Amino acid sequence: MSALLSATRRLLHPALARVHAFARDERGVTAVEFGILALPFFTIILAILQTAILFLATQVLDSAVEDAARRVRTGEAQSYTIDQFRSYMCGYTFGLLGSGCTDVQIKVQVLSSFTNVTTAVPQSCSSSTCTWTAGWQAYDSGSSSCRAVMQVSAYYRYPLLVVLPYFNLKNQPDNYRLIGGIRVFRNEPYGAC
Repeated sequence: MSALLSATRRLLHPALARVHAFARDERGVTAVEFGILALPFFTIILAILQTAILFLATQVLDSAVEDAARRVRTGEAQSYTIDQFRSYMCGYTFGLLGSGCTDVQIKVQVLSSFTNVTTAVPQSCSSSTCTWTAGWQAYDSGSSSCRAVMQVSAYYRYPLLVVLPYFNLKNQPDNYRLIGGIRVFRNEPYGAC
């Protein structure tokens, strides 16, 4: 029995020595640790960048609505069409809202008073997707009434890249965030006012 045990030890000793040496070896530990931590690290970095770009896009859209609404307020946009107004407004978005800014929903309307402001979002959502409400877009510069109360609204569905269970910026069911800008004002006296 002892001869069998001795022979088994001699045969297994090199293999066990290699296993112990492998367990004590620390070469490459940094690469292994980086491999384990790389995915969460880069996900967090991407989420931070996405948050910053989303907040920038929201601010840029709001500022573009302000600049374009100023044209309506002063009467410079009396003869604009909705496409001309969109083109002017999108000139201030610096390409952050998609190519050509065609997905921005715009409505410029005359209100009877400041109490009639509407904040209804121009879309309908199901459990999996949202679509723009047909016929919502309109442009009325208020040129027919002097000192008209105006509302300029613009909405955009911003696509999100990082959507995690505990880090989620989406407010739409299909990985988008609805951003918008609204301005309500009384036109300045211009023309025959």
